[in-house]
Amino acid sequence: MPTEGAVTVRPAVYRPASAAARFAQQPPEQSGAWYVYKCSGEGWEDPLYRPPVWIANGQTSSPAPSPQQVAQQAYGQLRLPSLKIHANPKGAQLVHLPTWLWLESDQWKPQSATASLQGVSVTATATPRSVTWSMGDGTTLTCPGPGAPFPEGTDPMKQSPDCGHTYRRSSLGQPGNSYEVSATVHWSVDWSGAGDSGTFEDLTTTSTTSFDVAESQALNTN
Repeated sequence: MPTEGAVTVRPAVYRPASAAARFAQQPPEQSGAWYVYKCSGEGWEDPLYRPPVWIANGQTSSPAPSPQQVAQQAYGQLRLPSLKIHANPKGAQLVHLPTWLWLESDQWKPQSATASLQGVSVTATATPRSVTWSMGDGTTLTCPGPGAPFPEGTDPMKQSPDCGHTYRRSSLGQPGNSYEVSATVHWSVDWSGAGDSGTFEDLTTTSTTSFDVAESQALNTN
């Protein structure tokens, strides 16, 4: 069977219910066989269906894949980071005190993967668009970016300008006496190459941590 690079070509057969397996009908006055090909590579799977193609005897190269097919391979090779969660106050959070939330900004950037097959090269790019926070107390919020780090010396009662939450009750009595917190980043994915372009379904990555939330204690000096 003809092979080239990561493309494996296999004879195409079909098996009717009332007949044994046999090759698809060949074109008249031409010696060869019908084939289907399936892309393969480390760390990804190829779910695409491809119809059989006729390859004449003596033809050693398999048919060139379409840009869409190579894009699927690039999509499967994307590796997205799980961004680290940061919060202020550092350590335990306090009831009624604003909590600032942010992720590693140096990882909040497009991530790309390129696939090349038989001269067809396509790049898939995932771009972070928003992050949805689950705060463990029943609250969820969506922020359009990674969030702003808390500037040293800022009034601790100041709200975050773009991503924050204020707890109204402590985490006492929760499993481990803490709230389980998660940040899910939503990535849009597009591709381009070989004179074509398109989009894929969005991807998500999730980072998790836990927050201890304590009641603030007032000091009475009277």
